[in-house]
Amino acid sequence: MTDYTIIGKFRNAQNVRALTTAIRNKGKTCYDFTDKPADPNNPNASFEDQMVSLEGHPDFLNDSVHRYHYKRDLDGLKNANTVILLLPAGTSTHIEAGIAFGLGKKLILIGKPEKPETLYFIFDEYYNTIDDFLKSF
Repeated sequence: MTDYTIIGKFRNAQNVRALTTAIRNKGKTCYDFTDKPADPNNPNASFEDQMVSLEGHPDFLNDSVHRYHYKRDLDGLKNANTVILLLPAGTSTHIEAGIAFGLGKKLILIGKPEKPETLYFIFDEYYNTIDDFLKSF
């Protein structure tokens, strides 16, 4: 088990990595989905270029790379005590939050939602910024 897993956009990997490092520096464990490239065929490409490649696959449901990311990220959710959704985030991240809620995980939201949504009430804690969250330790 890990203390935390962070869910968010791969395009926001710099902030995900900064938060992961800060959590680990506080002596906690944290799963980091960004520690593996989104596009293993081009691991040194920018985060944006890796996502363009991944999203451009013509048959993602039968692609081993997509399945690998799915399994790895789902394991990250299952093995965490607490799940942090770091905004901005897309559809996949919000699906992951729903899965975490269904698994009974504690949920933390960092960032301001673009618009009011009633289902943001699944979160147990809310912080406007990463710094606000880190001050809560």
